[in-house]
Amino acid sequence: MADYILIVEDNNEINHMLTELLQNNGYATQSAYSGTEAILYLERQIPRAVILDLMLPGMTGEELLAKIKEMDSGIAVIIASAKEDVHTRVDLLRAGADDYVVKPFDTEELLARLEVALRKNGGNIQAGNRSETLTFKDIVMEPDRFRVTVSGQEIALTRREYLILELLMSNPNKVFTKNNIYESVWNEEFVGEDNAVNVHISNIRQKLARVNGEETYIQTVWGIGFKMKTL
Repeated sequence: MADYILIVEDNNEINHMLTELLQNNGYATQSAYSGTEAILYLERQIPRAVILDLMLPGMTGEELLAKIKEMDSGIAVIIASAKEDVHTRVDLLRAGADDYVVKPFDTEELLARLEVALRKNGGNIQAGNRSETLTFKDIVMEPDRFRVTVSGQEIALTRREYLILELLMSNPNKVFTKNNIYESVWNEEFVGEDNAVNVHISNIRQKLARVNGEETYIQTVWGIGFKMKTL
């Protein structure tokens, strides 16, 4: 399946040019012309990368960058802006942008930078055998499409929520500790005090319950961790 890229650019000509460029090079795209519109698309489907202009109507590109990283820090973000001062570039890279290109940019350079950003941010998604469809009760997970449905209705998960659910569904009878989950999904050593796993599990439960509130999917095994509720 083609990598999905969200283009956030309010200039019609540039947006159309980027759409054509990316689609001609095998990417799937969606165009947004404001930060608010971009968030609507992000809530529907998590992209592999965002190409982001800074001068947007309403919400600024800087504000949108913060929201993107809050929603899912694994999304690669490439800033494409006419702002060329060093301080702006440094501040945005420190704020979580993966790369920065100055308009007018060379299209071949943009493609190369996008490829690098996708490789850098794609480790968790690409790791392991993720080609087979996973099922549990009425949940169907299609790893090759990065898609999850419950009772036939698609739900929007962030990258980390998706990876946590995939880990639990890969072995529904196993109890995964917070350590197991954190080190698998975050690729970092678990420090024992981080509440991130609990927050993400809670978010997954809420999204599943919106479709089927009568079913319990994820079980808390007190003092140990989490597993899929098989009984």
